[in-house]
Amino acid sequence: MNKREKAELRALPEKYRPMGAWSYFGYSILFSIPIVGFICALVFACNSSKINRRNYARGWFCGLLIALILIGILFAIGVALWGFNPFIDKIVEIFKEVYKF
Repeated sequence: MNKREKAELRALPEKYRPMGAWSYFGYSILFSIPIVGFICALVFACNSSKINRRNYARGWFCGLLIALILIGILFAIGVALWGFNPFIDKIVEIFKEVYKF
């Protein structure tokens, strides 16, 4: 990055300055924490103090939504093909082994 590009970045308001690669990495780790990450992603998705962070959090939610939809579809296909009984039978069998009924 040359001096002119650095000067242009400094001239931008804080709201529009780009995030670095390590910021994206850090936010990915933060958003991956089960409950705290979800809350932080929700807050960042609604906050407009940094546009790039807001858009990244919104993108994270889109990815999460796609993953949940795919899991739901796969679960529905599994239930449709094999039924729900094998899952329940396996859980009961494991429960009996663990607690020695």
